[in-house]
Amino acid sequence: MSSIADNVAAIRRLLPPGVLLIAAAKQQPVGRILEAVAAGVDGVGENRVQEMREKAEAYAGTTLHFIGRLQKNKVKYVVGQAALIHSVDDTELARAIARRAETLGITQDILLEVNIAGQASKAGFAPSDAGAAAREISGLPGVRVRGLMCIPPPPSDYGGGEKYFLQMNKLYVDIKQDLLDNSCGHVSAGFSVLSMGMSGDFAEAVRHGATLVRLGSAIFGSRA
Repeated sequence: MSSIADNVAAIRRLLPPGVLLIAAAKQQPVGRILEAVAAGVDGVGENRVQEMREKAEAYAGTTLHFIGRLQKNKVKYVVGQAALIHSVDDTELARAIARRAETLGITQDILLEVNIAGQASKAGFAPSDAGAAAREISGLPGVRVRGLMCIPPPPSDYGGGEKYFLQMNKLYVDIKQDLLDNSCGHVSAGFSVLSMGMSGDFAEAVRHGATLVRLGSAIFGSRA
């Protein structure tokens, strides 16, 4: 059986320089997460607020990302703790994050989640609304929009990720240019993250422009 360090090394060989590797830590024991950190992942991603809080002490010195669905009533537990919140799926959530960040006197980095396949079961901005949302949210004090995130359907559902990854890459490029065209040059300069790709499809996501991948089973192995 491959070790976590072996798995991280194998993944690194598939990633171009500059692509960030985030270990998706859902339901993983702290010891295994810290093995991944020691092996050189760029950060740890938590899906659940309670789990993140329970592990907070162990995460000292670790770059923490929040990658799960975030409810507005739990914003206070995540803002200022996570270096990057991936799952901002509506403007009201962004406003709640901005208010909390202002209270703390910080700027919180966020990604806008895009429901790229229009799935009823998924949250996120419709692709047609994402540009306007990026302009509006970029104007809020207390937050910095760093880019986009998506979770397309599993590859087995549609035969591969190329379609959705291509759409996301185009949307990312178009929104960055739109921010620049609308005198948001300082914003577009920091708009540099395209978070897409998980254990089953990260190589294809990277081929189509992902700058950050969120991997669980590829690092830790399948959960029993």
